[in-house]
Amino acid sequence: MSKEHILNDNLHVPVLLSATLETLSPMVGENYLDLTAGYGGHASRILDITGNYTESVLVDRDDYAIKRLKSFSDKGVRLLHADFVTATKQLINEGRKFSMVLVDLGVSSPQLDQFDRGFSFTNSGPLDMRMDRRQEISAKTLINTASVEELTRIISQYGEEPIGLAKTISTAIVVNRPLSQTGELAELIKKTYRGKWQKTHPATRTFQAIRIAVNDELRQIEDMLPLLPDLLKPGGRVGIISFHSLEDRLVKRYLKDQFDNGLEAELLPITKKPIAGNLYDVHNPRSRSSKLRVAVKK
Repeated sequence: MSKEHILNDNLHVPVLLSATLETLSPMVGENYLDLTAGYGGHASRILDITGNYTESVLVDRDDYAIKRLKSFSDKGVRLLHADFVTATKQLINEGRKFSMVLVDLGVSSPQLDQFDRGFSFTNSGPLDMRMDRRQEISAKTLINTASVEELTRIISQYGEEPIGLAKTISTAIVVNRPLSQTGELAELIKKTYRGKWQKTHPATRTFQAIRIAVNDELRQIEDMLPLLPDLLKPGGRVGIISFHSLEDRLVKRYLKDQFDNGLEAELLPITKKPIAGNLYDVHNPRSRSSKLRVAVKK
């Protein structure tokens, strides 16, 4: 069986699916916006319930995902090939309002599984990591041009590595440039690692950091969050799934600020505490670090 066939068989394993359905509570006739549709795992189940294809929109900045979502467009769903900030602003300018909005942050399983995308070091591939392959800056560009100081900032801030270790890794990268393969980078980081490690590869945090920097992920989240109420109908629900502390911290802070506004709040909590994938979705290994937070528009 080819790798492509294996990937196709595993495209639709959405994280926290049951919890998402329970908290968003889709109903017949409601319209749906998925700002990170990926390969349609969540969308498929939600649209099966609502039956409202023609007023729903699926967004992704990955061209491969957009191709995989064609079956939805055949049913009347609108597809937008854009990052979620660009798509959000466009839909608000069009005056669109939705019953449900879902944002599933992070990297999709097929992106991780396809070695030629450069997100994972399990199988070595080109240093790419671009979610939108139309953009010019890739992981290779960043790794081979950034200074020690800039790489240290990225690895410590986005990878949450101790500053001393981040500088050691960054220095090793600059000394050993040029680098072109994920395997090269992962092996180099492993050699610089000064502590013992067991389950988590020493390169994990650096790869996360480089990916976040290349795709400008945190700024995207910061810009998108305050726009969400403008996309919702009264009584509309929004669900946000995060995968690491930096993402979740931004989501938690935004929703807390909303909740603290009292009568001025636009969004009210459905989930008082986040639903954790390691407790709720134990059979899906990709869910173990995930957290789902859901709110409703007044």
